[in-house]
Amino acid sequence: MGYNIVLIEPEIPMNTGNIGRLSLATGATLHLVKPFGFKIDDTRLKRAGLDYWKHISLHIYESVEDFYAKHQGKDMVYFSSHGTQDYWSVDYKDDMFLVFGKESVGLSQEIIEANTGSVYKIPVLSNKVRSLNLANAVSVVVYEGLRNIR
Repeated sequence: MGYNIVLIEPEIPMNTGNIGRLSLATGATLHLVKPFGFKIDDTRLKRAGLDYWKHISLHIYESVEDFYAKHQGKDMVYFSSHGTQDYWSVDYKDDMFLVFGKESVGLSQEIIEANTGSVYKIPVLSNKVRSLNLANAVSVVVYEGLRNIR
């Protein structure tokens, strides 16, 4: 039982490190899609993931195309502030791919347009906040998913 957490072009090593620790804690597999905004051996990445990093189930892809080529036909849902459905309305399933974009701009318009029926958002109730921190957003979604399949 577990999810696949996908980070497309992550930029901040501390977020990725925290998400790595979350993936281990929840039995998820972490998929990182290049290019990254950091080096995979960045000390900030390791520090955020603590000594758990060596235990994480991790897959790295050279590009978005590489990722999709290896996971054609898999059950994927996407998370973006541009989503029209709330994250709690996802029909969560074991082994589902939960896809998140990079911190600065989120998912590309191309990915959003190609998957319009599968793009969800986490509501932000203040007009002074554009979006949540990526590590927080992933945590919210993964634990909602676990709640739904348990």
